[in-house]
Amino acid sequence: MKIISIKNFDISDIKIIRFARFCDQRGYFTESFRKSDFFGNPKMEFMKGLEFSQVNESFSRPLTIRGLHYQWNPFMGKLVRTMRGRMVDLMLDIRKGSPTFGMASMYDMPANLDRDYNEWIWIPAGFAHGNFFTEDSQIEYFCTGEYSQGCEGCISPLAKNIDWSRADSTLKKEFDSVAAKTTLMTDKDRNGFTLEAWVKDDRSDNFIYGKC
Repeated sequence: MKIISIKNFDISDIKIIRFARFCDQRGYFTESFRKSDFFGNPKMEFMKGLEFSQVNESFSRPLTIRGLHYQWNPFMGKLVRTMRGRMVDLMLDIRKGSPTFGMASMYDMPANLDRDYNEWIWIPAGFAHGNFFTEDSQIEYFCTGEYSQGCEGCISPLAKNIDWSRADSTLKKEFDSVAAKTTLMTDKDRNGFTLEAWVKDDRSDNFIYGKC
């Protein structure tokens, strides 16, 4: 696997990992993941001590909104990429004591078969995570914890108190447009916690800055 760059996103601890595709007249070949490169690369120190125990794949129709999901016992960090279509990734810092607590952002991740690279986005434990889609899309994500029913939660991405000030304004307008007309959102996600309600829930104490 050839890692080209590792970029800090605009919220602490979110990373954009760009890796190479080897292109010729036939198309391209790439290693999208190699264990030694992820866990042995000195620039990937933020992955130290972690391992992936579950790989998920999902397909979404246009105007689908998913999230914002999180899990404890065990915690679940996610390494996410778009395989086809277009995903806009959503992340919200729910780590109590974090300098960016309550702040959310978005990252546009369209699939492009003509580029000589692709990207992963790393969403560590302590963030509520989701996405929205503007076309038929397929994504894959590696998880650092196995799914644990009963130890998961959801903050609705439609909640009015989320601070989206760090999000790109064009993406935010696009999200608002999708949110206003979509029917492709579960009741669980649409009616999830507000941030204030989640903070008042004792389970939110599982997410402390520097400890999850």
